[in-house]
Amino acid sequence: MSSYQHTIGNAVSCSGVGLHTGEESTITFKPAPENSGIKFIRTDIDGHPEVAADISNVVDISRGTSISQNGVKVNTVEHVLAAVSGLEIDNVNIELTTKEPPVLDGSSLEFVKILQKVGIVEQKQPREYLVIDRTITYSDSKNNADLSVLPSDQFRITCIIDYKSTWLGTQYLTIHSIKDFVEKIAPARTFCFLSEVEGLMKSGLIKGGGLENSIVFIDKEIDDKEINRLKSLFNINRELVIGSNGILDGTELRYENEPVRHKALDLIGDLALLGVPINGHVIAARTGHKANVEFIKKIKKEYNKKMSQKQNKHQKTNDYFLDIKDIMSIMPHRYPFILVDRIQDMTPGERLVAIKNVTINEPFFQGHFPGDPIMPGVLILEAMAQAGGFLLMNTVEDVHKTNVFFSGIENARFRHPVVPGDQLRFEIELVKMRLGACKFRGKAYVGDKIVAEAIFLGHIVDREIG
Repeated sequence: MSSYQHTIGNAVSCSGVGLHTGEESTITFKPAPENSGIKFIRTDIDGHPEVAADISNVVDISRGTSISQNGVKVNTVEHVLAAVSGLEIDNVNIELTTKEPPVLDGSSLEFVKILQKVGIVEQKQPREYLVIDRTITYSDSKNNADLSVLPSDQFRITCIIDYKSTWLGTQYLTIHSIKDFVEKIAPARTFCFLSEVEGLMKSGLIKGGGLENSIVFIDKEIDDKEINRLKSLFNINRELVIGSNGILDGTELRYENEPVRHKALDLIGDLALLGVPINGHVIAARTGHKANVEFIKKIKKEYNKKMSQKQNKHQKTNDYFLDIKDIMSIMPHRYPFILVDRIQDMTPGERLVAIKNVTINEPFFQGHFPGDPIMPGVLILEAMAQAGGFLLMNTVEDVHKTNVFFSGIENARFRHPVVPGDQLRFEIELVKMRLGACKFRGKAYVGDKIVAEAIFLGHIVDREIG
């Protein structure tokens, strides 16, 4: 396993047509700084908007994985991401002149070759891994797909396909290290059945597909009339061969089990959307992009806490999640108005527990009932709002570029006074979030006694820098 993050040595490009759009496309890989991750950049759109390679950005899985951010879409990213992930590249900017990368030969091989040509460069920041410590499973009974990830000391993958086809039945593959990707996975090309081709074309897909970039297995009877029709479909002006290997035009396989290897390639590309490499053994049976994406979402949900810790660059201790240094690196507030000391626990996008230690040294005690010090109720609400804001900010890609502004407080109640020496515990639960508008419920405790509660309404907004 690599100990440090990696990017590439120089910019490098290649061109071709997109598999589904059929449009001419140029893809350019460029070095990127540490901790920036994998980003696609649409250079054909004003402002060159970015689309982060993140599972939360997946919007379509029609014969490929497509992602979108702020209304900007990139189609069929899995072969590119497989190459980047297979070479253990952590940070790279991927520029595109259209919305889909070139399909090239239908595998990841050409991407791997050009990336290797410019070299993989080690960076100074350590590489984080998501260590799988419990089994996670996902099943799609409708499509008979099953996926699991088990604890393992490094990344392993096992794939199984099982088609009711004379030429393509049951195939099995296991690789024991991502180091095997280049030799055993990258050259495997995409495939489909002949019976699917016309339906895909009628659906507006595979406009750039052809026998030079895909393997087409014959799963129906073909006569001379059908051959002529297929020549027209594929724009072939020569004799079309019906291969003795059951493949249209007699295309030779690169591996005896090339189809299952391509399924592994697709899965590795989809797993890159998790945003962090995993130490675990992934087992996938009869899977496709839809099942892959749902499985990865489940992994992310199960491990959201760990992944948030990595985002905040903090390793969990025995009794708390984030300390005041971590909080101040994200929250815009400063003394005397930062009112949260510690994040005890957090599940991003769901709930948070925060701590505020109330001492006699708090500046507000100088003027608020100084002879009988009681923490102002409005500041309890403010502390609760800051804790909720922290939870909301950790639902976005870059917490350092956002603020939370509050627009309302509902059903606020003060149950008991809070005095010096008390430790306030805030329990925050996200109720609703849509298009940046949010609603959360907060409760404040001292010990087991509830001292205040309220419902907060707010908006996530871009932070003005400088």
